[in-house]
Amino acid sequence: MFGTSGIRGPVGDAVTADLALDVGRAVATDGAETVVIGRDARDSGRFLLDAAAAGCRECGADVIDLGLAATPTLARSIARLDADAGIVITASHNPPEDNGLKLWTPSGQAFDTDRRERITEIIESEAYEYAPWDESGTRRTDDHGDTAHSTAIRDAISDDAVATMDGLTAVVDVGNGVGSVTARTLTTLGVSVTTLNAQPDGAFPGRPSEPTAETLNTLCAQVGGTDADFGIAHDGDADRMVAVDEAGRFVPKDVLLALFARRAVVDADGGVVAAPVDTSQCVDDAIEPVGGRVTRTKVGDVFVAEAATRDEVVFGGEPSGAWIWPEETLCPDGSLAAVKLAVMVATEGSLAAQVDGVATYPIRRDSVEVDDKDGVMERVADGLLADYDDVTTIDGVRVETDAGWVLIRPSGTQPLIRVTAEADTDDAADRLAADAVERIEAARE
Repeated sequence: MFGTSGIRGPVGDAVTADLALDVGRAVATDGAETVVIGRDARDSGRFLLDAAAAGCRECGADVIDLGLAATPTLARSIARLDADAGIVITASHNPPEDNGLKLWTPSGQAFDTDRRERITEIIESEAYEYAPWDESGTRRTDDHGDTAHSTAIRDAISDDAVATMDGLTAVVDVGNGVGSVTARTLTTLGVSVTTLNAQPDGAFPGRPSEPTAETLNTLCAQVGGTDADFGIAHDGDADRMVAVDEAGRFVPKDVLLALFARRAVVDADGGVVAAPVDTSQCVDDAIEPVGGRVTRTKVGDVFVAEAATRDEVVFGGEPSGAWIWPEETLCPDGSLAAVKLAVMVATEGSLAAQVDGVATYPIRRDSVEVDDKDGVMERVADGLLADYDDVTTIDGVRVETDAGWVLIRPSGTQPLIRVTAEADTDDAADRLAADAVERIEAARE
């Protein structure tokens, strides 16, 4: 039921009002007495939110409705409102025909593996604990989420850092999502902000919801053609954040992860960075000289957040654009990331120069369609374990070689096995990727 980041899929097929009702029932049955609920700009979110709220109330939980709200805004609101859990109706960066549900704890962390399994078990067994007719939950609204979120971000930035931000210029592409907190917060910190696609619209008319180098042509042109110091873009629920430098170049996500990680390690005088198994070696190279090391997790911000609960972890990031500063919140917070980037530009200078200072490696990505992902992966893993000594199997199979590394893992949503290979040279990356594809094709025969 749960993927790498909540429940997600086409509305009317994988995601229905019945499902949202059952999730609400299960969250209340699992012990939540007060649940904060909100949604992104997709029209289907209206009835899905109502269904989830009804399920919570039917099983005795009170509901606090934030209405339109970014995922990090809702995640931060759970503790602020003294609630026990949060449900946000969103498909994040997926296309408009999709929707989904993400579940959150008062710490801002997504439901961990154990709790997701409990929710799944309650739904599959229909073990709901309905409230007596006169003890159903209440429902009220709260209109302070955006303001409280913006204030919390401002409070996380030192006065000295704020003083250096005055006079910066930024372009923020909200992507017709619900991440208006970013522009508002940067403005209060003295940054001159121009917005793109700022009107919430779940059809995403300005650009596709997922912010990538291919979908951000307008942002890149706007930043590169003006005197802006940087550009920011979000997905539909603003948990993701990506950047454009002052030359109008999209900042590679692994490079942005390396920059954020290095700054966090320097600020903490050492520490561990949590990142998934598909993260580039450039992150290790960036933080090791300043006293940091990387601990790798399964792919998915949920798993990065679980690792970030450990005391030694000072930052967690995923190349998808999800960034976690555990001292602030365990939810990926695109607005907080935007302000952190502004501080880096204000205190360390040109973003383009910082990006160019990160050494990168040739990387290859491919995928192979298969009918039996589990069987093929088992056979591929057996072969790699027999042929190589340095093999990690926490999520698919990652092999370290003298020339580089290769990751073979099954897609969580499609009949595909994905290959990622990174090496010191183009030829070595090509060889690693080609060998992986050959192994997959041989294993499916």
